[in-house]
Amino acid sequence: MSSDSKTDQNTAHGTLVLDDQLCFALYAASRAVTQRYRPLLDQVGLTYPQYLVMLVLWEQGSSTVKTLADSLQLDSGTLSPLLKRLAASGYVERHRRADDERSVEISLTNAGRKLKTKVRDIPQLIVDAYDLDADAFTALRTTLRDLAQSVTATSQPDSAA
Repeated sequence: MSSDSKTDQNTAHGTLVLDDQLCFALYAASRAVTQRYRPLLDQVGLTYPQYLVMLVLWEQGSSTVKTLADSLQLDSGTLSPLLKRLAASGYVERHRRADDERSVEISLTNAGRKLKTKVRDIPQLIVDAYDLDADAFTALRTTLRDLAQSVTATSQPDSAA
């Protein structure tokens, strides 16, 4: 058997069967995880995307909209309404930067900082729901990150063209 035959046998093939779709498995898993978050986040008045914004701010501190958008892999058109709702809830403040009027800085309010204590148990509750050991959890997260990077890289226009 030639090495080309081995490669062909080990190559994933796309089909039009729903159960064969990796994208559907990812979609279903994403929906299931997000639905698991919903009742926990409802208790503190956050949506899942708002929670992600808060995670970045708790970890990194004040941030520009552009930096948040890059961290969350969102466009500013999607992020801006989330930030407005978080500001209306009293969790963040939005300010134009003095050194660059085009740039908006997002910072936590006291209520936003205190919210961190209210949600501190959520990450472990979600991890427990995955029912994965530490090695499987780390391997899955790595695989998903690699997949996202691979798909993003292959969807970029070829700069040599």
